[in-house]
Amino acid sequence: MGKVAYMKLKGSQNLRQRLLLSTLSSTPILIEDIRADATWPGLLPHEVSFLRLLETVSDDCHVEINETGTKLKYKPGIVMGGKYLEHDCGLSRSIGYFLEPLIVLGLFGKKPLSIKLKGITNDPKDPSVDTFRSTTLPLLKRFGVPSEGLELKIENRGVAPKGGGEVTLSVPVIHNSLKAVTWTDEGMVKRIRGISFSTRVSVQFENTMIHAARGIFNRLLPDVHIFTDHKAGVQAGNSPGYGISLVAETTSGCFISVDTTISYGQANDDMDVDEKKELTPPEEVGEEIASLLLGEIEQGGVVDSSHQGLLFLLCALCPPDVSKVRVGKLVPYGIETLRNIRDFLGVKFVIKPEPTTGTVMLKCIGCGLKNLSRKLS
Repeated sequence: MGKVAYMKLKGSQNLRQRLLLSTLSSTPILIEDIRADATWPGLLPHEVSFLRLLETVSDDCHVEINETGTKLKYKPGIVMGGKYLEHDCGLSRSIGYFLEPLIVLGLFGKKPLSIKLKGITNDPKDPSVDTFRSTTLPLLKRFGVPSEGLELKIENRGVAPKGGGEVTLSVPVIHNSLKAVTWTDEGMVKRIRGISFSTRVSVQFENTMIHAARGIFNRLLPDVHIFTDHKAGVQAGNSPGYGISLVAETTSGCFISVDTTISYGQANDDMDVDEKKELTPPEEVGEEIASLLLGEIEQGGVVDSSHQGLLFLLCALCPPDVSKVRVGKLVPYGIETLRNIRDFLGVKFVIKPEPTTGTVMLKCIGCGLKNLSRKLS
């Protein structure tokens, strides 16, 4: 065997996405100076957990971490997929952190993927499992991913700090490649759907959130349904919390989503556990999340700001054909994604702001990534 040529990178930013792109493009990477100057240097627990997850779904991948955790060598293997897999995501980030890269990897696996993930299902940092179910999965169908075998089941909910949630993700493999899209019309909002949940607190919290959110929406459109999902016993996980996830569906089939979660596990982690902090009252939560959704709709674009990165990535993985999409204001994660796509896949986007609508039009020619894992079988 010849010497492996590693692509050299520095720092901890976008580690998850770099590992994903490294795997898809079969590019070994060497990352140095991972939080070298931080109080706690090196990889964080959720990043190590993500590396374990990559080892679970692929064959022959090679991970080397130095003693301080500040240097990582990663040589990707073949994405295998498979049934009855399990992974504990830990409690430092929610399951949402792992879902986005995992869904993309699953599409390019040798066999369809079915995996049970344990940990925190809803937290304020990452998109909730509800958002993945209502918005992320329909987004994949735009790119020709078959809807059969594409689902996310929420078995148990779990919020921070103690988690206890459990979901099962199923992803079909694509038979050859994704299909390029021209997706520039966001349409008009025709209905709003949502789900509110509560674990280990009164169901009244959900009703209050829904009432507050509807109070804002019903002035604008009549078709608003927000469902309740009150969990008890094992299904409620190990910590008290509540939250709400909303999605606006437009006349052109776009889904714009926002979500939020309130629990004791999210204020400053260095607080005394005895000082139970005041949680945001459910009424305020309902009003805030409704305003957030209206803000996302106002920005324009065919996806909300949390889905920009995934949208660009899917466009870049398409066949060598032109994909054209419209988004609202570019968010930092979207911009970082464009840079990583350029570095790993060699795909450059033509970016054209449209001052009249305040939106941004992006065009690219896909890199034509094919599902080679299936060929090998």
